[in-house]
Amino acid sequence: MHNASWTAVDSYFESLWQSGDVASDAALAAADVAGLPRMQVAPNQGRMLELLARSCGARKILEIGTLGGYSALFLARALPSEGRLITLEREPRHAEVALANIARAGYRERVEVRVGLALDSLAALAAEGAGPFDFVFIDADKTNLPAYFDWAVRLARPGSLIVVDNVVRNGAVVDATSTDPSVVGVRQFATQVAQDPRVAATALQTVGAKGYDGFALAVVLAAA
Repeated sequence: MHNASWTAVDSYFESLWQSGDVASDAALAAADVAGLPRMQVAPNQGRMLELLARSCGARKILEIGTLGGYSALFLARALPSEGRLITLEREPRHAEVALANIARAGYRERVEVRVGLALDSLAALAAEGAGPFDFVFIDADKTNLPAYFDWAVRLARPGSLIVVDNVVRNGAVVDATSTDPSVVGVRQFATQVAQDPRVAATALQTVGAKGYDGFALAVVLAAA
């Protein structure tokens, strides 16, 4: 198996199960026009997020890392009409593109994009009593991943699901000698989770159109 095969398999299932997703296709096109980096989840991964959020009956969702709003569209679809998604983005230009994509898809009333450093926004959410969130998706810089995860647990409730993207790093996560800040951040996060009695977690390796990586999934067992 190689990357071409992985991409072909992704395309096969997407053509059967996710064809005609006009809003998501438009969001990708708008992000490309705006020059945003191609760092969003793959279409099948976006659908996985939607299904996970639906399966836990999420009514309040927190996303850390908006980019162009691609994953936010999938998460917004999982919400009931009165549900709410708060997504955090550091870059004003990215947030502008995301808001346009969200509005075009008809989810502007469900989604709030907060601009600024995620750690500042997370502290503000806690101060506002914005939680608890039923579902949290973390797809931001990995150097701050341990702090993001701690905030996610603190803003969740028992039974909440937390999903963390890009934790395998093309297999580099097993390299204890790595000086790559992203690898170091993921390894610190992994150790943190192992020592945290508030959560039960696992990790899944993935291959596909975006190469070799994986997700971590954690269920909150006890309130912070």
